[in-house]
Amino acid sequence: MAAEDQIDPAILPSGPGCVECLASEGWWFHLRRCAHCGHIGCCDSSPSQHAGHHAAAERHPVVRSFEPDEDWFYDYATGEYLDGPELAPPRHHPEDQPAPGPAGRVPQGWQRMLH
Repeated sequence: MAAEDQIDPAILPSGPGCVECLASEGWWFHLRRCAHCGHIGCCDSSPSQHAGHHAAAERHPVVRSFEPDEDWFYDYATGEYLDGPELAPPRHHPEDQPAPGPAGRVPQGWQRMLH
């Protein structure tokens, strides 16, 4: 399936942060939005790498950054950055949410825990 077929611009993001980290008291470095279903997962530098796991498990390889001032797409299947359409808002996590986040869950020495 072509990367363009993996992008649904009308799908809303699943929430303000990584679905799995929020459910498990985890934390993330940066966030990625599945361009096919809207799942918000943590990036590959994050301890749990939920966006990449979602891409592989669901066969939804195309993500868009869910960080303010970033509008790039990435295809896990090819390892390439892509151009893509505007996605339904919100286009990034809440401005008052820190990165790494969420607030209050990021441990001391978090930099040593990144991949």
